[in-house]
Amino acid sequence: MSDSFLNDMFASRGRGGSQPWPMNNLWEAFDQLKGQFEQKTGGSRMAKGDVRQAVLTLLAESPMHGYQIIREIDERSGGSWKPSPGSVYPTLQLLTDQGLISASESDGRKTYSLTAEGRAVVDADAPKAAPWESSAPKEGSRSGGLAKAGIDLAQAAAQVGRSGTPEQIAQATEVLAEARRKLYSILAQD
Repeated sequence: MSDSFLNDMFASRGRGGSQPWPMNNLWEAFDQLKGQFEQKTGGSRMAKGDVRQAVLTLLAESPMHGYQIIREIDERSGGSWKPSPGSVYPTLQLLTDQGLISASESDGRKTYSLTAEGRAVVDADAPKAAPWESSAPKEGSRSGGLAKAGIDLAQAAAQVGRSGTPEQIAQATEVLAEARRKLYSILAQD
């Protein structure tokens, strides 16, 4: 990213000063950055069956609520797979409808656990590797952690762009420009 690109993305160019920066440029840049990292790292989308298997595998260990399931998958995959609530909660409902898990209300949250039928399904699938193992960055992976860090950085920049004052946006622009220079200096070392 060039300095002019960053300045363009965060510059104060609004209609009558009401819009501190153009949202479209930021989201396009974020999508482009995310797409580049996903191409390099093999992407982070998993098949629907993988969410199902991941939920069953986790619930075989202990009862959990939906957010815990999302967090566990994210942690176990080393940050390379974080399923959305839009994929986890419908899967939980489907598994409940199929009688493989049951839900109980506790402290205002639904906690899910395996039924006997669900336990039998998990035991039958025991030889399979957990789905997050195939998405986790491999030891010695060239860019697994880098991709997550890049996406996290883009999200932080977007937050500053949405919520920051003009001074904070200018500060963030300089931080990003310095980060870019430092990254290139790493490649220049030998």
